[in-house]
Formats: sequence, structure tokens, C-alpha cells
Amino acid sequence: MTSLANGPAPALEANTDSRDNRGSWIPNGAMIRTRIMELRKRRGLMAALIVVYIGVPTIFLLVRLIAHAVAPKSYGPAGGYDIFTALVIGFLFFLGFIVAATLGCSAGSTDLTDGMFRHLVITGRSRLALYFARIPAGLAIIVPLVAVGFTIVCAVCVFAAPTKLSYEGINVPPGLSAAGFNHWAASHPKEAVCGLPNFGPNNVPCYVNGKGKVVVPRGTTGFQNISPATLKADAVKVAEQNYKAYSKLFLYPSDALMIRTGLWIELEATIGFIVGLGLASLMGQRTVPVVLMIVLEVILTPLFSRVAIPHLINAQRGLVGLAMSHLEPSALPHNLGGGGGGPGGGPSLVPESLTVAICVVIAWLVGWTALGAWRMVKRDA
Repeated sequence: MTSLANGPAPALEANTDSRDNRGSWIPNGAMIRTRIMELRKRRGLMAALIVVYIGVPTIFLLVRLIAHAVAPKSYGPAGGYDIFTALVIGFLFFLGFIVAATLGCSAGSTDLTDGMFRHLVITGRSRLALYFARIPAGLAIIVPLVAVGFTIVCAVCVFAAPTKLSYEGINVPPGLSAAGFNHWAASHPKEAVCGLPNFGPNNVPCYVNGKGKVVVPRGTTGFQNISPATLKADAVKVAEQNYKAYSKLFLYPSDALMIRTGLWIELEATIGFIVGLGLASLMGQRTVPVVLMIVLEVILTPLFSRVAIPHLINAQRGLVGLAMSHLEPSALPHNLGGGGGGPGGGPSLVPESLTVAICVVIAWLVGWTALGAWRMVKRDA
């Protein structure tokens, strides 16, 4: 038998290596993975994200590829610069913002609507960690979807681009300099005078038909009373008037444009998710924040980005939609909120410097994150 003469047996030492990090405001990997699983279980929302970011562009491009392969004379090429800009502005940017905001609103209110917020709080986890875990979880879903959809659009628009550049119904060599465009017009004076928009007097009642041929109506003198030198001079003047619009057109988007556009779309989707997350956390529900985000994108942003109100111009510059419009790559046409300086024309934007636009985007990301986290900390369990 063991003697007790030497005193009681020593107690078992506590495991000093175990650490309880439940009070840390930094979310761990398990918390983030749990949030990803919760969002992925919302099948309707996941289906909407896939349809907008991947499904609609893929189906649209597939139909155009098939139509062009079956009847190339009736249907144009499936790719090219025009198709690229239409899909980028119409789907990936505009609708992408709305579905990203919807995902953010769902992530910000799912615990409350499912009645799980109290159970999460009593585990001892930091409320800040519970909130911050939703940001990488949502971005882990959105960013890859945007990247996949945008890659499909870029691939088709580059490899299935048209071989000839059509400007105002005339086949023009792409990528000409101002002098080269003037030289082309001088070499094709009738096409330039009759086909390109002429902002001055045109003494010849002619036009270019759908097949790119110059048509002079019967009963008119046409070019008979115009000397070749005068005709070339008029063609050069018309070319000078149209070069700015022509220089914005390409057969297919350049590598630099695709990279800038991809980053721009990813930033727009990120903003939509972060703002939706913060707004839903602040209001404690999903439906009203989703409606407010749609109103912001569809009504308020276009209105206040295009019409300068003297006494409210500083508040207008605080709109994130206006800031994103100023950050838009210049080779793209105008988006819903005003857009860049692309060939789409349209109303001018409320003036704002690039530095202010960047600060506005950062302020929206940081501000709505702070508001959502603050409401999470102060909410009664």
C-alpha cells in the first residue's frame, strides 16, 4: 500500500495549453464555414445568384453562337465589344448588385428570422466575431460566381468577335489613329459623307444601305456637281467630327479593359453585399432592406447621378452609385447611374473627382460594416 506519510498525492495539473478563444472578435475558420453552409442552404437565393452571374450570360451567348452558325448572314457574331458591354452593364453590373445585396440582407437577418440568435449568443462567442464571419462567407460565394460568369463572357466575346468593325453601318478598319481615320475617309469619301453622322450641311441627299453601299435617290444630281477635291475635304471634316465616337469602338475588348472591368464588377458586387448585410443587421429583417436596396439602385442612383441639385450636390457626391460610375472604365458605355465616358452618349454625371469617389466607396464599406456590427452588439438576445 502506498504510504501517506509523505503527504497527499499531488493534484493533476491543469492543461495550460488549452485556450478558449470564444471571446475573440476575430472569427475562426469554423465560424466562416458554418456561415457558408447556412447561406448555401438557401437554394432559391443560390439559384438566383447562379442564374444572374452565370446562367443568363451563358444561355444568351450559346443562343447567339448557334444562330450565327446556322444563319451567319442573318445573325451577327456571338461575341465582340458590343455584346461584351451589353452583358457587363445589363446583367453582371446592374442585376449583380441587386442579387449580391439580397444575399447580404439574408446573411444579416438569417439568425433573427430563424430564431437562432439567442442560441449563438449563449455559446459565449463574440458578437463581433459572429458578424464579421458573415463577410468572408458571403464573399466566398459571390466572388467566384462573378469570376466564372465574367470569364465565360470574356472568352466568347474575344474568340467569337466579328472580323470587321461596323460603325454607323459602314465597315471601317478598327484601331485607326485620328490621321488614319481621316486618310480612310479621304480614300472612301462617298461612304464617309453619306454614312457617317454629319453635323454640318450635306449637299448630297444620299445614305448607306444595310449592305454598306452608297445609295443616291433617283431624280437628284448626287455627286455630279461636286469636285473630287471638295468631296474629299468634306469627307475629312465628317471624319474629324466622328473620330471621338469611333475611337471608343473595338472588335473585342482588350486585355486591359477586361481586367479593369472584372475588378470593377467584383467591387460592385462586394459593395452590394456589404451594404445589404449592414442594413439588414441594422433593421433586423430582410424584406424591407431588399426593397430599399432595389430603390437605391433603380431609382435614386440614376436620378441623383444625372441631375445636379445645387443645395444637395455634396450629398449627391456621397452616393456610392455615383462613385462607382466615376470609377467605371472609360471604354464602357454609360451604366444606369450615368456611366463613364464610353460611346453610349447620354447625360453627363454630377462632377466628382477620382479621389472623392474612392473615399466614398471606402466610407460605404467601412460605415455599413460598423453600423451592422454595432447593432449586432447592442441587440437584445
